Amino acid sequence: MDTLIIGSGFAGSVVARVLAQRGEKVKIIEKRDHIGGNCYDEYDEYGVLVHKYGPHIFHTNNKEVYDFLSRFTKWYDYRHEVVGNVYGKIIPIPFNLNTLMIVFGQEKGERLKQELIDAYGENARVPILELQKNPSQGIQEVAQYVYENIFLKYTMKQWNQKPEEVDQSVTARVPVLISYDNRYFQDLYQGMPLEGYTKLFENMLNHENIEIELNKDAKEDLSFDMQTHQVYYQGQLWQGKIIFTGAIDDFFDHCLGRLPYRSLRFEYEHYPEDHYQSHGVVNYTVSEDFTRITEFKYLTGQEISGTTIVKEYPEIYRNETQVPYYAILSPENLMMYQKYVDYVKPFSHFYLLGRLAQYKYYNIDGIVEEALKLVKTL
Repeated sequence: MDTLIIGSGFAGSVVARVLAQRGEKVKIIEKRDHIGGNCYDEYDEYGVLVHKYGPHIFHTNNKEVYDFLSRFTKWYDYRHEVVGNVYGKIIPIPFNLNTLMIVFGQEKGERLKQELIDAYGENARVPILELQKNPSQGIQEVAQYVYENIFLKYTMKQWNQKPEEVDQSVTARVPVLISYDNRYFQDLYQGMPLEGYTKLFENMLNHENIEIELNKDAKEDLSFDMQTHQVYYQGQLWQGKIIFTGAIDDFFDHCLGRLPYRSLRFEYEHYPEDHYQSHGVVNYTVSEDFTRITEFKYLTGQEISGTTIVKEYPEIYRNETQVPYYAILSPENLMMYQKYVDYVKPFSHFYLLGRLAQYKYYNIDGIVEEALKLVKTL
């Protein structure tokens, strides 16, 4: 065995495949009973293909990433559109020129549209906190509506923080879009794996040089000598590479502190009708305790009677019985994370990769890109 990989999500699986193709013997150690990380999908008892850990939609402008994943799947041509339920009114999200006309009416909307175009240009994506800084009275009115009805309460539900306290890398993901494009993403390549994410992972990991061990906590077999900076695997000196994709603080028993995350709770419901709602995702930006409802048949294009939805409830991450989904980025938390980075730095063949291991927000394409970059350096 040349390389141990902890975790079988996109980070670990991409590295495993590329190294295996180079002729390296790779072993993936996965704590869960399935591959695919949080992108794992499965058929529920009604035959509907659902995402067990919340919806994942692929999109990218990176041709290398798209071409790599296309080796392991064909694509369902899905263009993600999201709407918001604002006190019963359904509006496109991100807030765009169509939303503008619905909220302010055609006559006033046209006037505000021209102000936005003059200030930012057509097709611009303007973060709401930047929009609020504009002195124009009309743009201030737009900014206030978006902030109050789309951004403020949704953000506080999702993060349990005021928007001003949330890291800019997160708030920039909720822009005002100065176009009539209702798509949630404007990337060149977008869609869903035709047979699902799990099938994509099965194809990616189907290689004679890849061994997978499920239901295994890597901590049981790995030990780190902080004096000699040697790693031991199953009691034997390990001199190969280790690619770690999990929560770094948990792996080292929170020896330098517990990194904060947001978790999610999912409630699945099935209905006999063909569709429950008008779009794949409806955000509940002002009311309800859940942030959004996802209806999977829109995402997958599956033709089957009945439909399954999931309601998404953000939670404080308290312990390992939950899933840590989102790093809470703050100067204090990043300082603690850096202590863990420094802690493992003396182990020269130990690499951190992924949302949890790098304490960072990644889309699917972002982590595939990072994985491909890493293997180029190994």
